[in-house]
Amino acid sequence: MAMQFAHFVFHHATHWRSFSALHPAQKQNDLTSITLQVHNHPGSLRPVLDIFAKHSVNLSHITSQPTKSLEPNQDFSISIDFQGKPGHAAVDNLLRDLHAHCASLTLADEKAVPWFPLHISDLDICARHTLQAGTDIDADHPGFSDPVYRARRNELSNIAANYRQGQTLPHVQYTELETQTWGAVYNRIKDTWAQFACDEFNAALLMLERECGYSPTNIPQAADISAFLKSRTGFVVHPVTGYLSPRDFLNGLAFRVFFCTQYIRHHSQPLYTPEPDICHELMGHVPMFADQDFADFSHEIGLASLGVSDEEIERLAACYIFSVEFGIYLQNGQKKAFGAGMLSSFGELEYACSPVRPAGGTMDVPEYRPWDPFHACKQKYPVTTYQPVYYVAESLSQAKDKMREFTREMKKPFHATLDPLRQTIAVDRAITIKERGAH
Repeated sequence: MAMQFAHFVFHHATHWRSFSALHPAQKQNDLTSITLQVHNHPGSLRPVLDIFAKHSVNLSHITSQPTKSLEPNQDFSISIDFQGKPGHAAVDNLLRDLHAHCASLTLADEKAVPWFPLHISDLDICARHTLQAGTDIDADHPGFSDPVYRARRNELSNIAANYRQGQTLPHVQYTELETQTWGAVYNRIKDTWAQFACDEFNAALLMLERECGYSPTNIPQAADISAFLKSRTGFVVHPVTGYLSPRDFLNGLAFRVFFCTQYIRHHSQPLYTPEPDICHELMGHVPMFADQDFADFSHEIGLASLGVSDEEIERLAACYIFSVEFGIYLQNGQKKAFGAGMLSSFGELEYACSPVRPAGGTMDVPEYRPWDPFHACKQKYPVTTYQPVYYVAESLSQAKDKMREFTREMKKPFHATLDPLRQTIAVDRAITIKERGAH
């Protein structure tokens, strides 16, 4: 039987093709999904697999559905995704033989999923869609009424906006005032790192000071940091102008890309910022991305974010907050921080990890819970105060293992992997990617 299909054109890798006619922004991969009914007896799957082998067609995914009947030898369903499309000779011959062997065969519709980047260059699209750019500051921001500061943020935002993935990262000549602001934060928090940051952070900090120029008198350059991280864990830096949506930020992690702002907080209040800035990014996040367990943990969160629903993104973002931003684990029985939100805030770092009070300027004591993503995904988190609840893991490795359990249970339309050589995403199910922003 011959089955006709629409004309496709290649996009990025051969795994992905764009609709050339009505929906140029939608994308479909080269997988086909079918459902078979086969007789329920020992070895019934073997002939099906032999047919695939006969026609040299690769399977990407297979699941079985048990029969609803209690009667023995009743037919049962198998869902299979495989490489190739109807209209190709090998696929048409495969389908003909399967149809002759099985009780029934149905071509399944491809599942439509939210837009996600297929190639690392697609992250430029994510980077352009900031929720709040560096120049868009609120009236309560310390730099709101400072025209010089606002002009400088605009300059730094333009540098980030003009960057394209794969280019040489731009060199930023930071001003003396910006360097002084950086130094005020660095000097104030460094002793707190020694007390309450995890060993992995402090070990990476020493390397960053030696290899990337981390110091109170120098703001490190993104190019040096990116080269350092790539050599250790495969992560790289991508400048952005401001806030990204949780979906876009997490999608970047799937490619081992860290979206990083370039601007710095206002000099009038160096120990306060109402938004993530370069102090938060470079002092809080970067050292942890140099640790392999943490980098793999972040990468797996990113892969789990691809193509999932908004509801799943919300759950995943909460897990991210309580781990990558505010994660704690036990070292020699003591609470040590690995979350960037604490590692870039001396007050919250002390508040969250110190066993004595006052800490972080308060007598309050937070609640500590064992790290459990299934619980953390439902927990609310404030953005303007210290966290009232922290989740404590046994180790970075255990935090990663628990997160892996969580992502396995997520409602995901496919399993995604990163091809590190092509820098492309491969999935195991036949899908259609919606136009960005479509619901």
